[in-house]
Amino acid sequence: MTHPAHHARTTPDAPAIIMARTGETISFRQLEERSNQAAHLFRALGLQRGDAIALFLENGPHFHEICFAAQRAGLFFTAMSTRLSVSEADYIVRDSGAKALIVSAPLRDVALALREKSPNLRAYFTVGGEVPGFESWLDATRGKPTSPVADQSTGRDMLYSSGTTGRPKGIKAELLDEAFDAPSRLMQTTATLYKFDNKTRYLSPAPLYHAAPLRFTMTVLRLGGTVVIMEKFDPIEALALIERYRITHSQWVPSMFVRMFKLTDAQRNAHDLSSLQCAIHAAAPCPTQVKERMVAWWGPVLYEYYAGTEGNGLVACTSDEWLAHKGTVGRAIMGDIRIVDETGKALPPGVDNVGTIYFANAPSFEYHNDPERTAGARSPEGWSTLGDVGYVDADGFLYLTDRKAHMIISGGVNIYPQEVEDLLITHPRIADAAVIGVPNEDFGEEVKAVVQPLDWASATPEFAAELMEFCRTNISHVKCPRSVDFERELPRHPTGKLYKRLLRDKYWQGRANKLV
Repeated sequence: MTHPAHHARTTPDAPAIIMARTGETISFRQLEERSNQAAHLFRALGLQRGDAIALFLENGPHFHEICFAAQRAGLFFTAMSTRLSVSEADYIVRDSGAKALIVSAPLRDVALALREKSPNLRAYFTVGGEVPGFESWLDATRGKPTSPVADQSTGRDMLYSSGTTGRPKGIKAELLDEAFDAPSRLMQTTATLYKFDNKTRYLSPAPLYHAAPLRFTMTVLRLGGTVVIMEKFDPIEALALIERYRITHSQWVPSMFVRMFKLTDAQRNAHDLSSLQCAIHAAAPCPTQVKERMVAWWGPVLYEYYAGTEGNGLVACTSDEWLAHKGTVGRAIMGDIRIVDETGKALPPGVDNVGTIYFANAPSFEYHNDPERTAGARSPEGWSTLGDVGYVDADGFLYLTDRKAHMIISGGVNIYPQEVEDLLITHPRIADAAVIGVPNEDFGEEVKAVVQPLDWASATPEFAAELMEFCRTNISHVKCPRSVDFERELPRHPTGKLYKRLLRDKYWQGRANKLV
């Protein structure tokens, strides 16, 4: 029973999807019928196994029917970030080989530009309103058979990295020669680690175009559970939804936790959260102080993992394991961890033995149409890396220190910004913070903090001086920012990742920026 198609027969009226703000509910029968109609539409367009479609959609009630239609029709489906520029979105549409594009009407400006730049797609559809040159998705699927297409087979997502350090990279794996409803590795993993099953009530507060929200929600639906989808994250609304729907499982990014702690005590404690059995978090390192406060507040229900869209390894830990090894992201569940220095030598465990994190004896991956990047993510031994840096302790627990591309080299000293960022975000007057390297004629680079204050009136030279002293009081002076700039909002992806390249570009214009 590992597909909505089965649950449509056994529990047809059970809620599959609930949209948080509107309350719109889609039953398993409706999800099955709509995904079948969409699969017939794809066949009518001439799309066959191995072809691709692209989605440029906000969170909404049609997202999963489109993905399940592609999944059961043997297609690749590429969900694109709604934060992309026209050129970035156009690159992904072309690079993925998409033959059909489905967009949200509120994204019409980018959609219209894509229509002009990509005139050779077979079809253009819109949901949630009209866009010139795009056919209504509802009109196109209406009247199509609600029974399955005759040649169902397993399709899969083809997602692109969020491009926080450069151009997005497509991760494309081969289609598996198996039935469309065959259990997936992720289903088995989540059932074991997090106890996903048909009783799961899952809150998804993040954009569905990101790998984890999309894959986890589809997994819950395949198992017969209910998914509550937030159109956009709001900390007060999220807490209310946990109580209203008696949420058992959820997934978060650390920036969401930080926003919760900016609420008042009364706001945080206004709702009953006792139904939560499992609160998963990933995507970005969680500051230790924030994690400690979350465990104290929600109890030992936090589960952390470290992995990438590439699927080349998995590290995970429970709350109890984290409390015994504070700062860790866990031990290897899939693959074996290797820490490698700049010379390519594997390092032994130890806090001083920081290096690039590789996975050995794990699934391989390729970056679509990019053999150079693929080769750059491999070691001579065939191990693969996501480009992150860290170390392993004597018990085999992994600790992240930063991304290799974010490292600042000042006067020959390697400085990883994450430690400084984790400290700054704890300041009660800061909403968000980024630490980057900027040009320095004597040292090559120097450390700069770019801060988003809770109140813009705080963006003063006096507050900048206070923050630099705050850092010097708590960490080594060599790691501390030598200057602080203020921004009204940092370019943070809704998935929690920060677009540091956008910040760095401002300071490195006209120079050879080796950090991009």
